[in-house]
Amino acid sequence: MRGLAGRVAVVTGAAGGIGAATARRLAEEGASVVAVDLDEARVRDLAASLPSDAIGVRADVSREDDVAAYVEAAVARFGRIDLHHLNAGIPGSFATLPSLSVEDFDRVMAVNVRGVFLGLRAAFRRYADQKSAGNVVITGSIGSLRGSADLLAYQTSKHAVVGLLRGAAMYGGPLGVRVNAVAPGIVPTDLFAANAVRGGGPVAGGKDDMSRRAASTPLRRAGTAEDVAGVVAFLLSDDAAYMTGELVSVDGGASIVSTVRPSGGAGAWDFESYDRALYSTRW
Repeated sequence: MRGLAGRVAVVTGAAGGIGAATARRLAEEGASVVAVDLDEARVRDLAASLPSDAIGVRADVSREDDVAAYVEAAVARFGRIDLHHLNAGIPGSFATLPSLSVEDFDRVMAVNVRGVFLGLRAAFRRYADQKSAGNVVITGSIGSLRGSADLLAYQTSKHAVVGLLRGAAMYGGPLGVRVNAVAPGIVPTDLFAANAVRGGGPVAGGKDDMSRRAASTPLRRAGTAEDVAGVVAFLLSDDAAYMTGELVSVDGGASIVSTVRPSGGAGAWDFESYDRALYSTRW
């Protein structure tokens, strides 16, 4: 892809999943990579395995000092930053709305919303210091576009990310800074790897039924981290030079489905048993 070779890219949440796949794809395209994650050991191992010059930096993206530190580390090593993939995020609790704690809600918002805000602010400050343009991609979610009865804090945070995306794209456009986002659908990664358990059993929407649910998409399969990384790399590249403010779905077509038509799976799910399990503790 045009405009990636020789660039310096920061990727947050890079220890696994979509972040690791993006770091690898950008490195394969010739970019130097600053891989950022709270898991220092894994992110350093990733950096050491990449085919381009790379460093791994430990940071909590919800903390101002940590964001400043990863920017400082990147500039110290490479002299500049051209590209940012603001990918770090957490799913939060599968607790239902009446049971969701304030602490769980605030933790998700801190990482998924404040972390993106701090990353965007740091990116724009760095571009101003460099007197350069640049490109940013944010990881949103199918949860940025649709609602569900679970993962309330997560979907709220991913809706908020769309506001950050559009505001940053409006501000950045005249400066030559493009800001776009991806909205992955079902991509089984470490983010949702653990079974969510309630009442002694796994909760629908956790790891166990990802492949089953993905089979209802037009492509009839779950996505991979590499599927998403390819789109991120495109949006960061000069091949997407006339795109900004866009939230690009990478979901196997899930977001186009009309669930009430036969081709969209109408009648294919046993909602009575699902509702009975979901609400059994309330009514």
